[in-house]
Amino acid sequence: MKMTEIVRTYDELERLVQETYSVPDVDTLRRAYDMASKAHAGEKRLTGHDFITHPLAVAYRLADMGLHMNVVVAGLLHDVVEDTEISVETVEEHFGSDIASLVESVTKLKHTIKYRGVDRYAENMRKMFLAMASDVRVVFMKFADRLHNLSTLYGMPKKKQERIARESLEIYAPIAGRLGMSEFKGELEDGSFAYLHPKEYERMKNIMDIKVREKGAYVSRIIDQIEKFLAQTNVNDFQVHGRVKRLYSLHKKLNKYQGDLSKIYDLIAIRIIVSDVEECYMALGLLHQQWRPVPGRIKDYIAQPKPNGYQSLHTTVFTENGEIVEFQIRTTEMHELAEYGVAAHWRYKEGSHKPVKNTRWMEELAQIQKELQNKKDFMEQLEIMKIDVFKDRIFVFTPQGDVIDLPEGATPIDFAYAIHSEVGNKCTAARINEVMRNLDTSLTSGDIVEILTDKNRRGPNPDWLKFVKTRHARNKIKDATRHTVKGWFSEVLKGRERAKKHH
Repeated sequence: MKMTEIVRTYDELERLVQETYSVPDVDTLRRAYDMASKAHAGEKRLTGHDFITHPLAVAYRLADMGLHMNVVVAGLLHDVVEDTEISVETVEEHFGSDIASLVESVTKLKHTIKYRGVDRYAENMRKMFLAMASDVRVVFMKFADRLHNLSTLYGMPKKKQERIARESLEIYAPIAGRLGMSEFKGELEDGSFAYLHPKEYERMKNIMDIKVREKGAYVSRIIDQIEKFLAQTNVNDFQVHGRVKRLYSLHKKLNKYQGDLSKIYDLIAIRIIVSDVEECYMALGLLHQQWRPVPGRIKDYIAQPKPNGYQSLHTTVFTENGEIVEFQIRTTEMHELAEYGVAAHWRYKEGSHKPVKNTRWMEELAQIQKELQNKKDFMEQLEIMKIDVFKDRIFVFTPQGDVIDLPEGATPIDFAYAIHSEVGNKCTAARINEVMRNLDTSLTSGDIVEILTDKNRRGPNPDWLKFVKTRHARNKIKDATRHTVKGWFSEVLKGRERAKKHH
């Protein structure tokens, strides 16, 4: 069972815009649709549908997210410059410079790539990095475009299905994760999973179907109980609903636990959404009064958010009959951020379309793009980047409680260089959770790491390059050791000169 294609009409899009926006610019929307519809007239997709169904689906998704109307209009027009006679200048003349700029950026991102294999992969990554560095809204449009394409993969040849699915899983889904867009990340992963591992996809689907049938009624009873508890308090505005685990996420977790399903507690989790932070903690207290929490399973991501900005309280409890249920408690705003990540900053802010401030890792991607001008260099760095940028992230604390964002498997040396180059260069030892550990120890989320330094240390140990994970640490070690060798060589030459003069 693959992603289902939903064919949207213009009337559905206009209705959604009128329901979602306080000032719906239906006139501009209609003009954009007319231009796109005429430009794509007679074109068909491989599924047999009229081509206009694709830009309609993209615009509908962007409107459903509540993004600025300029982004929705650009979604309708995103293929006209690439596929038809219409120029960017014509788009600008009719719709203004912001919409034209968005259309042009997506066109550059989509432009046919002539490379094959790993070269094609590298080129796609480079283009995504550039797009994010220039205007993150372009990436939202690309996600909406890619999700609709995943839902229509059934119309494509098998080889193309696999290429698009792999690209979606390895490039687009991790970027969505780093941007905190869990809804997009989950959909991209599941849509790709169905084509890359169809048998495993069906197996996960069967597991979830059985579990939902087995636990669905019980979870509904728990939800009813929680609603009654909350109704007896001062909390007036709340929602309680179930959330079913995504299939690719289940597949990864089962692999982690060697196929032991009994170790996965969040197949069906319950979300409690309230108005403010105080009510979040009150709801957590109510749950713990009613049911015994599972030791070690209480996580406070409100006080200590995840690196991508995610906030929530998580707890797992033993309910009646020894059943184990996971709860996520958050405010409405936190829920928006959890689902849409940085895109949430664009929701309901119709008067503004300033680019969202780039996060540090996005700036780093732009820097990588500048440094790696040719594909050979880029390919050499690709594996390091895939670990550094796209691997699952952990968050580790300094003794003062500052959060450091690192890739999974990072070491105290990566941590030291993330704090400051000099901390890395002068590092001599590390204390993890108050215990001395080797410098090549893999860190895990929640670790408190203290770096011990020696101000007289000349520089880093070149052997650290064998185990560091981040590109930042690797570059700093190489720079410092290069300078140390140069310094040593310079001292040797000076010594020889002095010796000659002495003789």
